[in-house]
Amino acid sequence: MDDWRPKTQQVRGGHERTAFGETAEGIFLTSGYVYESAEEAAAVFSGDSEGYIYTRYGNPTISVFEERLRLLDGAEACRATASGMAAVFAAVACDTSAGDRIVASRSLFGSTVAVLGRLLARWGIETTFVDGRDLKSWERALERSPKLVYLETPSNPMLELVDIAAVSELAHGAGARVIVDNVFATPVLQRPLELGADIVVYSTTKHLDGQGRTLGGAVLGPAEFIHGPLQEFQRHTGPSMSPFNAWVVAKSLETLDLRVREQSRSAAALASFLGEAPGVLRVLYPTADEHPQVELARRQMEAGGSMVSVEIDGGRDEAFGFMNRLRLFDISNNLGDAKSLSTHPATTTHSRLTPQERQAMGISDALVRLSVGLEDLLDLKADLAGALGL
Repeated sequence: MDDWRPKTQQVRGGHERTAFGETAEGIFLTSGYVYESAEEAAAVFSGDSEGYIYTRYGNPTISVFEERLRLLDGAEACRATASGMAAVFAAVACDTSAGDRIVASRSLFGSTVAVLGRLLARWGIETTFVDGRDLKSWERALERSPKLVYLETPSNPMLELVDIAAVSELAHGAGARVIVDNVFATPVLQRPLELGADIVVYSTTKHLDGQGRTLGGAVLGPAEFIHGPLQEFQRHTGPSMSPFNAWVVAKSLETLDLRVREQSRSAAALASFLGEAPGVLRVLYPTADEHPQVELARRQMEAGGSMVSVEIDGGRDEAFGFMNRLRLFDISNNLGDAKSLSTHPATTTHSRLTPQERQAMGISDALVRLSVGLEDLLDLKADLAGALGL
């Protein structure tokens, strides 16, 4: 299986048929397992014999999903979690202690900012936030050796990029692990481990499911990390993915490449259209010529992704009016769905941040985040034109 190309891994990776010879992957909705003898149970629990113990620890259906995503990302190991934020928290908290320090890019998902800047601070773990676009800022922050470096690229919702290879080199020189949130790009468009990162986290709720059905997350990286501190943390704290959700996402991975590339083509076309439209002050899209980091985007990503952010001329009322006039772009805080979605980050996904924190990220009341789906491009363009009164 390791020799198969990514598109094949998405369809076939990790599938081990049972004695029934099923075509589709089996789903094992069970919390526990039975043993032929007390001796066998003791051997499995001690690790002297292979076997499943409890679905909080592992499950055949979850294992299929983990192996498929592992092969797709090119990682040594993968652990599924109950949600994307469970993946973020577990990846960070499992290997940090009071007195440790984290350096993170400042442009992050709102809940990630809360975890790094507030929750972990209660336990004596310091986080320094930097402008992720500026390598000099990284260099200065890494002078005091941190335990972890955390970044999100492209970022939510400003679509800022971080040079994964350059930051990873700096971080490793300072003795730090590098964690990359790869949700917006997905493993189809960006493979952080190949660029030097150590650990990758996903919210499988987004593109990996892609149809707005299930919650889930995943952490990928070296086997010693995944099967060591992460596994111990997850087993005892319990943020496990359900077998049903694992089955749904494993099946969704079969079409991930098709969906993400088609969504990216539509998003790029809509970004170009919006860039010329009256009533739009600014369009943010990683591979657009106008993006200040377009060269980096084209170097470390295969395409720009499905997300477009726009600043509407005016403020909150004008942004709300634009969203309320949309007919195809549903208003929702989710993203990566087959259905196109619109979000007002300042009052939803990033509303718990202080005004100062939002300002530092560049999130204004006029900003609208668009998640481009799989509808016909001409219909999406007409929907945006109508909302802008064109």
